[in-house]
Amino acid sequence: MLDKALKGSATYWGWLLFLLAFIGVGFGCYLYQFSEGLRITGMSRDVSWGFYIGQFTYLVGVAASGVMVVLPYYIHNYKAFARITILGEFLAVSAIVMCGLFISVDLGYLPRVMNIILYPHPNSILFWDMIVLNVYLLLNIFIGWNVLSAERKGVHYPKWITPLIYISIPWAFSIHTVTAFLYAGLPGRHFWLTAIMAARFLASAFCSGPALLILLCFIVRKLSRFDPGKEQIRTLGGIVAYAMILNVFFFLLELFTAFYSRIPEHMHAIVYLFFGLEGHTRLVPWMWGATVFAVIALVLLIIPQLRRREGILAIACGSVIVATWIDKGLALVVGGFIPNPFDRIFEYWPTTPEVFISLGVYATGFFVLSVLYKIAVSVKEEVAA
Repeated sequence: MLDKALKGSATYWGWLLFLLAFIGVGFGCYLYQFSEGLRITGMSRDVSWGFYIGQFTYLVGVAASGVMVVLPYYIHNYKAFARITILGEFLAVSAIVMCGLFISVDLGYLPRVMNIILYPHPNSILFWDMIVLNVYLLLNIFIGWNVLSAERKGVHYPKWITPLIYISIPWAFSIHTVTAFLYAGLPGRHFWLTAIMAARFLASAFCSGPALLILLCFIVRKLSRFDPGKEQIRTLGGIVAYAMILNVFFFLLELFTAFYSRIPEHMHAIVYLFFGLEGHTRLVPWMWGATVFAVIALVLLIIPQLRRREGILAIACGSVIVATWIDKGLALVVGGFIPNPFDRIFEYWPTTPEVFISLGVYATGFFVLSVLYKIAVSVKEEVAA
């Protein structure tokens, strides 16, 4: 089926060349970072995780959200999702590829990643995170590729795939749970020290991932002869609505816990993000922007008559993506470091090289996604014909 990726329109090849240009710029900036070290980034002794880890955290959620189409189709036999399950699985593959790249660029000196492999320890959350992410990547590749190949041949997928499907479902929950433990297991960071961190991560994942999948379905419908289906998109819209409600509810629980109990360390991080502390307000407009987008998304998603109109659903999904990306991709990581354990404020902001390296990683992920979607859509069109 790989030959499907080598045949396409001028638009398809132009898009890939556009992504390759960003990949080249990002790689050039990474070589500069590799030469000079992480001092060219906005990170410091006080903020040792920054934009890279924020993107990693957000994309783990996108990868985990693939279970929202896998579970209804394979377990509950919801036949309508047969048309889009492969799109969700391939989205998970590209998201995990980006996760691995963001971890790699954050290490500064790439060979350090071998330390996790050469010196594994069961008490290390990073060790378990490496395992669950790589296994989930392999599961989605094997399942997606073999199911798509069987569909092309007009036969049922091999029986040996079924156990892998059953394993992949709890595994999807595990990748974001373990990632949440990376934060919740650090007692010196009060903003992250919460028992519902994993629940918050999963809720945000199950709204942001399907929201992105809906937008991708709209793009696929526009650029190809394959229609993912109105019922499928409508069902995904309902999933996004309920997950977004839970995501906002869990955040409100954090506000209650911090401000009703008057826990200073927990309060300070939230106050810094939304109002600023001691004149430091760099993230304030971003957090209020995320709040506005979250409210817009909730209004458009909760009202069924609005959610069922695809134009409005697209706006709602875009709002969900922006709100969750700011919350998890930027504020969550930075907010955990500011103020520091000595109650001093050292702000962080990504530098130009950081941004271009991140754009290069995203371009790589979308390159992989574009190729995989080209294969999947071509097979769907071939079967339909």
